[in-house]
Amino acid sequence: MTLLLLLSTINLSAAAHAPVYPNENNKTIKERISKMSIQQKEARAMEIKQRVQEIKAIDKSQLTSDQRKALRQELKEMKKEARQLSPTYIYISGAGLVLIIILLIILL
Repeated sequence: MTLLLLLSTINLSAAAHAPVYPNENNKTIKERISKMSIQQKEARAMEIKQRVQEIKAIDKSQLTSDQRKALRQELKEMKKEARQLSPTYIYISGAGLVLIIILLIILL
């Protein structure tokens, strides 16, 4: 009985937190996020963090394969959206930086 109650709670929780835009490609995610204000982006990022923590706290051994698959899909969708929410950074290694400086010295 308690197992049935647990599974129904998980199903309701998963349904309540299903991605707002399932199967959305990166272009439409970018368009939707570009229309958001900074406060909306921060609020959405916090929602994603909270949902990921909820998913990590779930006892996945009690879930069926379809439920686990749905959770994985939800995580993938949220990961795509989170990448678009965060600013883009360019990382330059130390060797790359030295090479760029040497090239600039030679060319100038």
